Amino acid sequence: MYHGVVTELRDRGVEFTTIEPADDWPEGAAVAVVAAGERVEIPDGVERVGADPERPRQAVEAAIDALRGERGRTVVGIDPGERPGIAVLHGEMVVAAFQVPATEAAEVVRQEVQDAPDPLVRIGDGARLVGSRVIDDIEAVPIELVDETGTTPYLGTGARGMDDVLAAVNIARQAGEAITSRDIEPTTGELTPITDRSREASETNRAIDAELARRVAAGELTIEEALAEHGGESADESGGPDPTER
Repeated sequence: MYHGVVTELRDRGVEFTTIEPADDWPEGAAVAVVAAGERVEIPDGVERVGADPERPRQAVEAAIDALRGERGRTVVGIDPGERPGIAVLHGEMVVAAFQVPATEAAEVVRQEVQDAPDPLVRIGDGARLVGSRVIDDIEAVPIELVDETGTTPYLGTGARGMDDVLAAVNIARQAGEAITSRDIEPTTGELTPITDRSREASETNRAIDAELARRVAAGELTIEEALAEHGGESADESGGPDPTER
């Protein structure tokens, strides 16, 4: 616990000191971080934060909140896409940011809201197919669908690649419509990239048909599984795009 918490405190630039149980408490101490369940006498006016050795960052976030006198709600913003931007806010403070494959987004959310008393997820309404899969994968957390118009900021010199994460911050700060799922009927334009990807993944340059592409869009199949189910049929026999039409 000690090494994890100290590393996190240094990374966040927080002023701190460490003491042995029998040492005098330093003047001005406001928060004490101790191992969860450990018996330590703490002076009046010093707030105790229990730290799980497996979750030192969460303990440090709780300590920083206590230091500021804040008890902000944990809100997770998601800018959906094949590699969604994810931002975690406690109150107005951004405490963590991620960009991971879409298949890992729900697990990141679960880890970040674990033990939070009243978490909320806000997800942008763009990238509809990916966003709907992420929504379905998130369980037991309230979700709001946010109009993401204008959430992607202008990126100046040196900020390339940060747009999805910064958009996630803006999404987290906007109220949306409460939802539990999002049913999407894919458009032809949304299915075309899937059939293109299947052709690229195929050793024989064949594309899956529209029905299989819909199942891939819904997250029921991967591209590889769809190709295997497609079997030995050629693209034009199964109703998919004709390779000669590209």
